[in-house]
Amino acid sequence: MKIPIEFQNKIINAFGSDGKAWVQTLESTVQTYLEQWDLTSEGPVTNLSYNYVIKVRDSKGTPYILKLGVPNFDTHNEMVTLQAYNGEGCAKLMKSDPKNGVMLLERLVPGTMLSEETDEMIVLENYIKVWKAIRRPIPDGTLTPSLTHWFEGLKRYRETGDVQISMEHVQLAEEFFQQVMESSEGPELLHGDLHHENILYSEQKGWMAIDPKGVAGDTYFDVVSFLINQLDSKAQPKNILKLRVDTISEQMGLDLPRLLKASIALGTLYACWGIEDQDPDWTKTYQCVKWFIDFLE
Repeated sequence: MKIPIEFQNKIINAFGSDGKAWVQTLESTVQTYLEQWDLTSEGPVTNLSYNYVIKVRDSKGTPYILKLGVPNFDTHNEMVTLQAYNGEGCAKLMKSDPKNGVMLLERLVPGTMLSEETDEMIVLENYIKVWKAIRRPIPDGTLTPSLTHWFEGLKRYRETGDVQISMEHVQLAEEFFQQVMESSEGPELLHGDLHHENILYSEQKGWMAIDPKGVAGDTYFDVVSFLINQLDSKAQPKNILKLRVDTISEQMGLDLPRLLKASIALGTLYACWGIEDQDPDWTKTYQCVKWFIDFLE
C-alpha cells in the first residue's frame, strides 16, 4: 500500500508524535479493517487531506468509503455529528470504531463535487437544499465544540503582534461575533465546513454533504465557508460573492446585515487561521472580508 509522502508529512506536521505513530501503523490498520469488515479496497481517493480515505466494496459489491483518522476528539466528534444526521442530507455512517478513528461511510456515486457545476444559480440552488436538509439541534449528552471556542483564535492572532490583518478588522470581527451571538435564538448543530468540495452528487439521493466538523453555534455561521469558496476562477469574484450573499439571504430568509456581520467575523477568523497555518490563500479569504465590509456599508 503506497501512502503519499505529502500526506505523511501533513499528518506528522499537524499531529506530531501521535501522527508519526499513526502513519507508521496505517498500513496494518487498513488491512485489519478490510478483513474485519469484509471489504475489498479499490484504492485511496486522490484528494487526501487529514484522513486516509479509501474506496471499498463489501462482499455483495456495495460501494463504501473507509475513512481513517488520527484518533482524537475531532474524529470522535465527526462520528457523533454523522450519527445525528443519520444519512439525511449527509452521507451515512455505517460502522465506526471511535477508539481507533475508523469509519465506514456510505459512498455517494458518482460523487461529483458541487464545484464541478459551472452555473452559479444551479450551485446556489443545490447548496441551499443541502444546507436546509442538515439543520439539527445539538445532540443530547455530547461535548459538541462551540464557535465561541473557535473565536479564541482572534485573540491568539492579536497576541502574535502580526499586522497583516489590520487590528481594526480583528476588533470588528470580535464585535460582530458578539452581536450575532447576542441576537441568536440559541446554538444548533452546524456542519462547520459546508462548501463546494464537501457537497457531492449521488444518483440515488441527489446532492449530499460529507465531512462535517460538528460545531455548536448560530445557524448564520454555517454559510460562510461556502460564500468565500471557489471564487478564484470567476471573472468578477466580487460580483459573484454579492450574488451568493443576496440569493442566500433572500431564499433562506436570513437577515442580510446579520449575515454580513457573521461573514465578516468568521471570514476574519479563517484568515487568521490561514496565517497561523502558513497557508498563502489567507489573502484571498481576507479580500472576501473586505468585500463583505463594503456590502455592509
